Amino acid sequence: MAGCAARRALAVGSRWWCRSLATARGLRPLCAVGGAGALPLVATATTRRHLSSRNRAEGKVLETVGVFEVPKQNGKYDTGQLFLHSIFGYRGVVLFPWQARLYDRDVASAAPEKAENPAGHGSKEVKGKTHTYYQVLIDARDCPHISQRSQTEAVTFLANHDDSRALYAIPGLDYVSHEDILPYTSTDQVPIQHELFERFLLYDQTKAPPFVARETLRAWQEKNHPWLELSDVHRETTENIRVTVIPFYMGMREAQNSHVYWWRYCIRLENLDSDVVQLRERHWRIFSLSGTLETVRGRGVVGREPVLSKEQPAFQYSSHVSLQASSGHMWGTFRFERPDGSHFDVRIPPFSLESNKDEKTPPSGLHW
Repeated sequence: MAGCAARRALAVGSRWWCRSLATARGLRPLCAVGGAGALPLVATATTRRHLSSRNRAEGKVLETVGVFEVPKQNGKYDTGQLFLHSIFGYRGVVLFPWQARLYDRDVASAAPEKAENPAGHGSKEVKGKTHTYYQVLIDARDCPHISQRSQTEAVTFLANHDDSRALYAIPGLDYVSHEDILPYTSTDQVPIQHELFERFLLYDQTKAPPFVARETLRAWQEKNHPWLELSDVHRETTENIRVTVIPFYMGMREAQNSHVYWWRYCIRLENLDSDVVQLRERHWRIFSLSGTLETVRGRGVVGREPVLSKEQPAFQYSSHVSLQASSGHMWGTFRFERPDGSHFDVRIPPFSLESNKDEKTPPSGLHW
């Protein structure tokens, strides 16, 4: 890209930065000129969001927040690493990693597809590979600007039996894939605004990154591990729409003399093409080990019908499912609409719903 060396500013939320600094798909350069040497990172301090039909924010006021680092191709990011999310553009900090098994149907063996079965539609053998995800905190200042594209209260837990709430959430907690991390450094001793930042992390200028885990973070991770753990990730692409699903087991509750098992699942929809499409319908098949097969149809997802465009290519949300059995499967399709009014179905990769046989009581509160 001509003049790339002169464009050295990064912008949170706008997803505009130089392709030589970050190779994430579809990023747009911000024409801000920096000096030689370190790469200044800028974030939205005050933003008036006047959204055009293509969801581009205007009227941004920028301020420097840190220095960009080269993303790691190998190895893991450490606790305390500051980053920008390469897709959703928010500032965050790494708490700890998860080693997941990624089942990518796009790279599965080209075996003939079988007839539909309870494990999923057109099942073909998929071998999982190890992939690193991170538990992170989202900067509260950025939550209002990403709420239309990614839920900021998506990590939910079952409440105790004696709690009138069925679920509760920890705001600003997320799971981020290794390739979505754009690392940076900051001289600010509290660079991320989140109520848990200073409770979990301690500033130590002798360390790199200069934020180390407090005992409260280690204890919280250990006590809540069964309900936070990310183990399986499922991915499939249909007509340039990539669907990623991450299921989480939440625990079991007794209701009307029977056991009810709960799961949370996080879904990310990503448009890998430049054509604008809009999600219109969802169609789920839910198979329970008890032998039941349920069909669920509806408009959109979580009350929305998101538009995926070149400027805003992704949408992420979480939802829940319960079964009266300790395991099951889910699969289905999303129906999208093109600008010309035509429709096409995008496959949701089949995924298992597995419970923890040795489960303890789900957490109440943050379990310090």
